[in-house]
Amino acid sequence: MSKKDQVQGEGDYESARKFNQAEREFVKSGAAEKAAHRAEPKSDAEALEMLRAEKIGRSHSKGEGKARKPGPGSGK
Repeated sequence: MSKKDQVQGEGDYESARKFNQAEREFVKSGAAEKAAHRAEPKSDAEALEMLRAEKIGRSHSKGEGKARKPGPGSGK
């Protein structure tokens, strides 16, 4: 394997290829659909709890859906 194929940091190319292949197989298997149904709220109370948790999570976000100012060193 050449040095170019061994890039590290967020991962390497071989690991990315393996992950992508496994992801495609997971989706094709129908398991993703089943998992999504299992994750659905079981009651109105659980649905409200999930919405509250999402709202709290978004409040900690760096700006999904918001206009963000460029940070220092961003060149903008």
